[in-house]
This record gives sequence, C-alpha cells and structure tokens, in this order.
Amino acid sequence: MSHGVDLTTLNALLSLFRKASTQASWRSALEVLMVELRSFFIFDNIAIYSSSEAESGALEVIYARALGRGKSAEADAAWGERVAGEVIANAQILLQIPPRSNLPNTGRLELPYTLGLPLLSGARVLGAMIFIRFGGPPFEADQIHLAALISAWASCLLERRSWEETYRQLNEVQYRIRLQDDFLATVSHELRTPLGFIKGYSTTLLRQDTKWDEATQREFLTVIDEETDRLAQLIDDLLESARLQSKTLNFKFQPMRVDALIRDAVIRFHQRHPEVVVRLDISPLPPILGDTIHLMRVLENLFSNAVKYAPGSDIEISVEQRGNMVHVRFSDHGPGIPPEHQAMIFERFYRVPGSHASSTGTGLGLYICKQIVTAHRGKMWVESEPGHGATFHIQLPLQPDEPREKGDALCPSVC
Repeated sequence: MSHGVDLTTLNALLSLFRKASTQASWRSALEVLMVELRSFFIFDNIAIYSSSEAESGALEVIYARALGRGKSAEADAAWGERVAGEVIANAQILLQIPPRSNLPNTGRLELPYTLGLPLLSGARVLGAMIFIRFGGPPFEADQIHLAALISAWASCLLERRSWEETYRQLNEVQYRIRLQDDFLATVSHELRTPLGFIKGYSTTLLRQDTKWDEATQREFLTVIDEETDRLAQLIDDLLESARLQSKTLNFKFQPMRVDALIRDAVIRFHQRHPEVVVRLDISPLPPILGDTIHLMRVLENLFSNAVKYAPGSDIEISVEQRGNMVHVRFSDHGPGIPPEHQAMIFERFYRVPGSHASSTGTGLGLYICKQIVTAHRGKMWVESEPGHGATFHIQLPLQPDEPREKGDALCPSVC
C-alpha cells in the first residue's frame, strides 16, 4: 500500500464498512471492523480510548485487541496509553517512532511504532485510536491516510455507543415512570376501596331511622375491622418500602431460630385460612442473627401471595442447612409465573400483568421481602414453570460476614 490505495482496496473497504454497519450493537460493529481491517492495514495491537474520563487523568479503554506480535507485551508498551493521552489533549495525529537501539539482543516488542489518531465529533474529541507495530515497519503516509479513514468510521461508532447508552437510560426512565404511574393508580384504588367500605358501613350503623340487630351490627363491625386492617397494611407497605429504598429502616438483630419462626408463621396463617394445607419439612437448625419481626413479614407476604395467586393450592415449606446457609423453600401449586416476568417481580411497584390478582396488588410485597432478606446478607429468588406453581428460595447466613452487636440497627447490606 506504499503507492496509494487502489480501487479494489477501496471497494473491499466499502464492503467491510457495510458489513460492520449491519451489526446489532456498536461493540459488535467495532469488533468486525477491527478484526477484518488487518487484511488491509498491518498492525499488531489496536486500542481505542474514550476521553470521557480524561479530566480526571484516567482514560477509559473501550476496546483493545492484540492481533499480532504484541499479545504477551507489557500493557503500557502494548496499548499506547501515553500516546492516547497526548492525542486527546492536542486533537492531532501523533506518530511515535522508537529510538534506535544498538543493543544486539533488542527484541521486536521493545521497538513499538505507534500511530495515534483523534476520534472527533465536530470539534469535540471523543477519544483516541492507537495502532501499534512491534519492530516496524514505520507507518507510511498512505497508511496514515487509511488509518484516518478508519478513525472517522470509529468516531461514528463512538457516537453510536453514546446514543445507545442514552436510549437505554431513556427506556429505563420511561419504564420507571410507567411503573410509578401504575402504582399511583393502584394505590388510589386500594385506598378508596377500604375507605368506601368503612365509610359506608359506619354511616349505616349511625343512621337514626333504623335499628340493627346485634348480629347485623357485628357483621358490619367485622367488615369495618377487616377493611381497617387492610388499609393499615397498605400504609405499612408504603412506609416500609420508602424506608427500605432510602436505607433508613431499622433492624434489630438477635439470635433466633428460623424453624421456630416458620412454625409460628404457619400457626398465624391457619388462624385466618384454616382450609389451606401447609406441609412442613424442617431439619434441626442452629440459630442465626436476624430480625424476627421483619423476617415474619417476609413469610406473611409469601403466604398472602400464595392465597392470592394460587387459591386452593397446598403450600409446601422446607428448611435445611446448606453449608453456612439456612435454605428455605416456599412452594405452591398454582399457575406459576411466566418466565419473562420472573426477573422483574422483585422490582418496586412491579405487578405481573394479566393475572387475576394483579388488580388488587401494589407491587410492593416481594420488593419488601427481597430487601429484608438482603439486609440479613441473604439471597432471595424464584423458580417457576407456568402451570406448575412457583417456588421462592431464601438463603440466610448462619454467621454474618462481620460481627454485629445485639440490637444493632441499620444493616450494612442495606446502608
């Protein structure tokens, strides 16, 4: 290529650019471009630096590939970071030739020929592209022109990278806004429903023109009591969710037994739902450090979800020690959770669309559960196959990573 770039080479480069432009992402396009570029332009190493962190003195390497003799070279010599810094600072092409060595045993890797080109968007410097040849030959004028053409195309890919990241962030923001809008609509409905019952039945009881027998009064008061509990639970969920998100929820850790906590939770659940069969498989377990009130909240949420989303199903709970962890499995035999929603159900405000119970949930329960488990340095996840129920897994450590005093507040995992 020392006598100019011929038409055949230009056509081949055009074909390469078109191939790269059809790739799904900027990174895959860059990979195609750089790997196949070596058949037109000989180099050993290629590195692309972003100038986004240049002011702090640290350059971000967004791409690096060793395609020739520099695969085992030291990083500084192999990737030309110093040259990249100068190229970005001056926004100019920089050609660096190694000093001539008179030592007989000087190796090729000790003689890097470096070509640095700025990646520009208008007058703005996006970064630098560095080509390295170990032991030569030097970069000639037409090769530098070809490298400049490649750098212009790489600049477009960096712009694409920026747009893809902006697009991703925008989609995430829009998703959060949709969740919050849905949440506000749901909360408005959830607040109005119990308030409507409470207002209606209390107004009826206070009517002067009608006398209610004792059984009817008890029925009305029972509805008022239940709806008041429902309203109080919703408010508790809102407050607890906000405190978990702001990392201001207090935890009181003390030695406790998970098996005893589960048995207590089952007794409390059966007081409200004596018709539901709960099967237990609990191995003897050593105590852990935990907050019994908040862990009970987790179990109550799981029971509530099982009744809501898997009505009539038996519930199976197993607890065992696995290494230094207590492992809890909470299973139902309901319709299960579609695969596309399983990664999202622990998100704040998220509700599985289309489920018969989605209209009565706030999308806070499982978010609260996972945050509480995380505060105990544990893990929580779900496994589900549609039509075959759902199994929630909880792992809690027998011994925390750091010593914690009894009654200590604000778990470091949350803070």
